[in-house]
Amino acid sequence: MNIEEAIRTRRTIGRVKKDPVERALIEKLLDAAAWAPSHFNTQPWSFIVMTGDGRERLAEGYARVSAAAVPELSGEQLEERLAKERTKAYRSPVVIAAVCSPSDDPRAVLAEELAAAQAAVQNLLLAAHANGLGAIWRSGDPMYHPLMKETFGLVEKDQIVGFIYLGYPDMVAPEPKRIPATAKTVWLV
Repeated sequence: MNIEEAIRTRRTIGRVKKDPVERALIEKLLDAAAWAPSHFNTQPWSFIVMTGDGRERLAEGYARVSAAAVPELSGEQLEERLAKERTKAYRSPVVIAAVCSPSDDPRAVLAEELAAAQAAVQNLLLAAHANGLGAIWRSGDPMYHPLMKETFGLVEKDQIVGFIYLGYPDMVAPEPKRIPATAKTVWLV
C-alpha cells in the first residue's frame, strides 16, 4: 500500500477482535511513529504499550479519574461506576499511551512539541492501517486529568496526547466524508 492510499483509506476502527497483536508488529508501528518530524529534532514523544494484564494500569487510571469526578457517590453505586470505567481499558488487545515529553531545549515551543507527538500518532495510525490493523485514537477529559498522568508515573510537564486502541478489525470501515481541500485553501499568487 502506498502512502497516498494509506492516507485515503485509513479509518477509525472502534471495534477490534480480541486476538493478540504480535510484539514485532507493534514495534514496527512504534518505529514508524518515531520518524515523525519535530522542530529542532527534539523527538518529544514516548509510548507506553499495554497488552494483556498491562492494561490494568489504564483501567486503574480510568477508575481513579472517575472516582475523583463523582465524590458524592459511594458504596454499590461507586463500585458499579468504577467497574464500568475499568472496562474501557479492555476494548482492544493493545492500548498505546502516546506521551509528549517537551524538550528542555530553550528553543523548543510547547505547541510544536505537542504537534510533533501528534504527528507521531498519525504515523502510527497509518502504519497500523497499512499492516492490516484497526485503530482508534481516543482522547477526552480522563486523558488530561492529573490522576491519569500520576497513574503512568509522568512528570508535570508530560502530556498524554492520546490512547491508541489497536487490534484486528471487527467491523467494516465507515465511508469517508471529507470536505475537499479546495474548499479550505486560499492561494496567494
